[in-house]
Amino acid sequence: MADHKIPHFQNDAGHAAIEIGVKEFMCVGANPPFDHPHVFLDMGADSEKVCPYCSTLFTYTPALHGDDTVPAGCSWVYQAA
Repeated sequence: MADHKIPHFQNDAGHAAIEIGVKEFMCVGANPPFDHPHVFLDMGADSEKVCPYCSTLFTYTPALHGDDTVPAGCSWVYQAA
């Protein structure tokens, strides 16, 4: 896994579920400073995973790629201070 980027997702809007195009990812909760510990989640053979911190349901949708999300705008990009 060290050879590729792990997408990070956030849920500022409080969506019950977010569709994503990857099975390995990080959930940050809301955008900082309201984030929770950045947790690595792996769906494995499943197509859904619930974040243990914020209870967001992430659903794998193969038609999406990289950090695309439905609803849009749930990708998180680190911005150095």
